[in-house]
Amino acid sequence: MKKSRIFLAGFSAVALMGTSACVTDPNTGEQKVSRTVLGGLGGAVAGGLLGGVIGGKTGRIVGAVAGGAAGGYVGYRMDQQIKELKEQTAGSGVDVTETDGGEAILVNLPNGVTFATGSSNINETFRRTLDNVAANLVQYPNSLIDVYGYTDTVGASDFNQRLSEQRAQAVANYLTSRGVSSSRIRWMGFGETRLAVQTGDNVNEPLNRRVEIKIIPFDQQDVEAAQQGN
Repeated sequence: MKKSRIFLAGFSAVALMGTSACVTDPNTGEQKVSRTVLGGLGGAVAGGLLGGVIGGKTGRIVGAVAGGAAGGYVGYRMDQQIKELKEQTAGSGVDVTETDGGEAILVNLPNGVTFATGSSNINETFRRTLDNVAANLVQYPNSLIDVYGYTDTVGASDFNQRLSEQRAQAVANYLTSRGVSSSRIRWMGFGETRLAVQTGDNVNEPLNRRVEIKIIPFDQQDVEAAQQGN
């Protein structure tokens, strides 16, 4: 029975994509399949494309809704959120991209301007940028937020692990202090275990020192599925 429901959902997705599923992406001006259509098909289609979420989605969605988030997330607004995040962080070094097959947003915070070397204290000059990111997350409440910390391979691995955790927690706490519900946020440090680039020449090492904010949208059907324990 479960396989049948997934098959029917997938078949409906193909049918809808072939009819009235196109919108103009505000970021590129190009025509693309509307996430509103995909979002309306239910968790079996959209949710199945999502990558990992700290602690799993089900319990966190329930907690986020109890903390003030709501269902009814309109897919097209994700494109709008990306556009606004890019505008709000322009010139700061922050990189905003799609991830998980276009079903989540990744905000990459540059190490050099976010933190001083070896420190987990957020630089004063970068706080205005984080204020803008936090305001955007408040404006778009229907999402879970993961904060990931990473380091390079310079120095002791245990120190790097602790530093990555402290930096991820510092960003998560800062977002909470600016009004983002703590029920939406989880953080994790990966130390030097997930390098963006493989290097030992200290030239591209700064690319490995980063904090990422992953924004995972959910819709009403995700909420209903989570409340039913699916």
